[in-house]
Amino acid sequence: MVTLLERHATEQGPVADVAAELTTARRARRSARIRRLGTGACGLVLALAVWEIAALIIAKPEFLPSVQTTVATFGHYFNRPYPSIGDPLWEDVAISSSRILIGFSIGTVAGVALGAAMYAFRPLRELIDPIIEVTRPLPPLAFIPLLIVWFGIGELPKVVLITVGVLPIMVVATVAALDGVAQDMVHCARTLGASRSYALWHVQVRAAMPGIVTGMRIAMAGSWTSIVAVEMIAATSGVGYLILQAGNYLQTGLVFCGIISIGIMGLTFDMALRGIRRLADPSPR
Repeated sequence: MVTLLERHATEQGPVADVAAELTTARRARRSARIRRLGTGACGLVLALAVWEIAALIIAKPEFLPSVQTTVATFGHYFNRPYPSIGDPLWEDVAISSSRILIGFSIGTVAGVALGAAMYAFRPLRELIDPIIEVTRPLPPLAFIPLLIVWFGIGELPKVVLITVGVLPIMVVATVAALDGVAQDMVHCARTLGASRSYALWHVQVRAAMPGIVTGMRIAMAGSWTSIVAVEMIAATSGVGYLILQAGNYLQTGLVFCGIISIGIMGLTFDMALRGIRRLADPSPR
C-alpha cells in the first residue's frame, strides 16, 4: 500500500510542478500588466501637469488653454452643436468613426484576399507587386482632389480614401505574414487530405493572423490621418470639420477636444485589434 502511494506521488510530481510554474507565470504576467498600466497612468498625469504649467506660464487661453478649460469645453460641446448648424462633439466623433470602420473593413478584406491570392499564385504576385510598390508610398491625401471631382463631397469619397490607404498596407502585411508561415504546417495539412485552397485559408492564413493584425493596426493609424484631412477639405461633419471650424474662430479649447477625441478613439480601436491579436496568438509575451 505504501509503495502504491509513493508511486502515485512520484507520478503526480511533474504535473504539480508544471501547474505551479503556470500559476507563477500567470501571476508574473498579471503583475507586469498592472505595472505597465500604473506607469502609463503616471506618464499621462505628468503630461497633464506639464500642459497645465505651460498654460499658466503662457497665460493666453486662445494660444494654449488650461486642462480645466479644455475639460469644461469638452463637457459643454459634448451635447451642443458647433458651429450652430453643425453637430455635437459626440456625433462628429461617431460620424468619423463610422467612416473609418466602413473604409477600413473594405480595405482590410480586399487587402487580405488580394495578398493571399498573390501568395498562392506566383504570376499574379509578379503582376501586381510592382503596382503595389509604386502606389504604396503615395500619400492617400494626394487623391482627395480627384475623389472630390469623381464622387463629389458626399460619403463615398471619404470611404474610398480610407480604402485606398488601407489596401496596400494590408496586401504587403498579408504577403509578408504568409511568407513567414512554416511550410511544415502546410505539408502536414496536405498529407491529411486538405486541398491547396483549404490549407491556404484554414492553415496558412490562420497561422499568419498575428502578422496580419499588426498590419491592421498600422493601417488604422493611417486611417485617422486620412479621414481628418478629408473632413477638413470636403465635409460638413466629422471631427476634422469640427477642428477646422474651431480653429477658424480661435476656439483652441475645442480644437484640443477634437484632438483628444481622436486619440481616445484611436486607442480604443487599437486595443480592440490587440485583443484580436491575442485571440489569434494566445502565447504568453
